[in-house]
Amino acid sequence: MAGVTPSNVVRAPAVPVAGRVGNFSYAIRNIVVEAQRVEASGIRVRYLNVGNPPPFGFQPPPHMVEAVIRAMRDGENGYCPSPGIAPAREAVAAEYSRRAWPMTADRVLITAGTSEAIELALSALVDNEGEVLVPMPTYPLYTAVLAKLGARARFYRTDPANGWEPDFAHLEQVVTTATRALVVIDPNNPTGASYSSAARRQLIAFAERRGLVMLADEVYGDLGYDGPIPPIGSLEPDAAILSFSSLSKGYVAPGWRTGWVAVGRSSRLDNVLGALKKLADGRLCSTAPMQHAIPAALNGDRSHQATFRAALRERAQVTVDMLRAIPGVSCSAPAAAFYAMPKVDLPAGRTDEDYVLGLLRATGVLCVYGSGFGMPAADGFLRIVFLAPPDELREIYQLMGSFTADYLARS
Repeated sequence: MAGVTPSNVVRAPAVPVAGRVGNFSYAIRNIVVEAQRVEASGIRVRYLNVGNPPPFGFQPPPHMVEAVIRAMRDGENGYCPSPGIAPAREAVAAEYSRRAWPMTADRVLITAGTSEAIELALSALVDNEGEVLVPMPTYPLYTAVLAKLGARARFYRTDPANGWEPDFAHLEQVVTTATRALVVIDPNNPTGASYSSAARRQLIAFAERRGLVMLADEVYGDLGYDGPIPPIGSLEPDAAILSFSSLSKGYVAPGWRTGWVAVGRSSRLDNVLGALKKLADGRLCSTAPMQHAIPAALNGDRSHQATFRAALRERAQVTVDMLRAIPGVSCSAPAAAFYAMPKVDLPAGRTDEDYVLGLLRATGVLCVYGSGFGMPAADGFLRIVFLAPPDELREIYQLMGSFTADYLARS
């Protein structure tokens, strides 16, 4: 009879998944599962876990939106060249050149956000068992992609007591003969730090001396509170540097998934550029209509950025002042972007995840525990995204203050 399974049919076991998935973790999104449970119980959740400006009222400027609409209406809805459309690549190259890092369009690839650029670069550079130096704390995409590739992240410390600048003595200790690349995230996610020129020059010198490729994650470069921050390649144009950026943050269009990787002019990178183009061919192209927003963004009116930076500076000040006023909490002041990474003086035996989950369940305030960014769980760090309006942030930090007092008193 149809639909009836014979009793003598042997049922196969569950289909196994690849072992690499067990090493793949992305705490920024993973913690949302618990937030949804809390929300279902009737508690309002304040989402401070994802750097996503549009839900908080920040939107891309109209001329960018119009450029995408025009492209769609003009029939630009098919595949485009794998490296990206020529006007977009030319605009990116011109932008870097204006900022004192000479660049040509043939060394630029348009990608599905910075995330795809990072994955393409790591795939091009690192073999199984290879190593990449990543800052601690780090943006977890790097460790997730390296795990997927069967490669290893080697963490180098940054110092919260020194504005989260790199610990160069530790950097020298963790580099090995298997190391292929050095990741530099400046301005930084998750800390909001921006490095001094001296530290940036020292990072370049270290990478060049060791024969490493520098992977410069500069997606927040337009969001320094004192103005745009130059690309690190401007300090040494002939160094082996790849720079990543996008329309997601400085142009407030994260959902468009439109970014790029620019490859420095050093001939040492010619094979890397070829590998990137080969890998890009395999995924056909990034979203074609959105690429038409790149020339509009980089060559057009940027007045929205000054307004955005001023709003972020105000929110950063509220964040730092109110967090520092909570007994048992310290916080290094951010200099860019919309992140802060405060530290809670946890009691012995407690972890950052214990604190963050307790805060979420008691108050609905959702942050991300610092161990999700590679920090030791007992250190008590957490990342806060401060895109909410200042008055709402004040309410949130009052909730955090009350919870923290109770949490530390009960421990």
